[in-house]
Amino acid sequence: MSRPSLTTPTEYCAALVRDLDRDRYVADLFAPAERRGALFALHAFNAEVARVREAITNPLAGEVRLQWWREALAGDGQGDVRANPVAAALLEAIDTHRLPRASFEALLEARQFDLYDDAMPTVNDLEGYAGETSSALIRLATLVLAPQAGASSAEAAGHAGVAYAVTGLLRAFPVHARRGQCYLPLDLLAAHGLTREDAVSGVASPALGEVLAALRALARRHHQAAMTALAGVPAAELPAFLPLTLVPGDLDRLERPHDPFAGVPPAPAFLRLWRLWRGAGTLAKAARAGAGAR
Repeated sequence: MSRPSLTTPTEYCAALVRDLDRDRYVADLFAPAERRGALFALHAFNAEVARVREAITNPLAGEVRLQWWREALAGDGQGDVRANPVAAALLEAIDTHRLPRASFEALLEARQFDLYDDAMPTVNDLEGYAGETSSALIRLATLVLAPQAGASSAEAAGHAGVAYAVTGLLRAFPVHARRGQCYLPLDLLAAHGLTREDAVSGVASPALGEVLAALRALARRHHQAAMTALAGVPAAELPAFLPLTLVPGDLDRLERPHDPFAGVPPAPAFLRLWRLWRGAGTLAKAARAGAGAR
């Protein structure tokens, strides 16, 4: 994908997020202007590591890319790490906002799962994977927006990240199945008489439909828990949670009768933009209600 010549790392990151992660890009625009650069850097980093699988020919090459990021974040990278615009912007954001490097290390560790075709062992493992990737990303964004983000924010981020990540994995199920990747937990598959091979076979069945329905229910439970926890989150942190408001609509679309290996058409871009705009009001209302109750 070609991009225009950009003059700063922040501009590069903004363009990357706009191209590869439009939901978070739009959410970042709801943040104060002075905080957007760090959010773009954070989400550009995530976009880069999330697409490593697509850019490699074997897992070892992916391990090398993730190791490069580990060394860059630890200050041990070879050569001029800051020549990479995403790394430069991210390191500045980490220093400026005192973001915990351990969270990035855990995210990179979790992303190793993406490189291989091993099945997700259990539902708890799936929630852990979502927590170390999507939830951590939301939590880091709250720290950019409000350095004193507290316990309510951490709890909301935990649930919101799982809801958003599980929904995203369900939307991407046809793509992952074609690659031979299985994010459907083995314990859940086994409970419905299925194996990992069934999950990537391309052959739909009522039992597979029940597994996918169980994961939609899991995402809805975490969405509801996140919305409850958001009642205690200050308004300044809400842009970090804005993509959460897309979860109910995405799950509704996934519940329509369809071949799971073909997927459902994505919602039109204008509809997602409208849902994000409306979602900003929904989150603000929840925060105000929580503030009034305290």
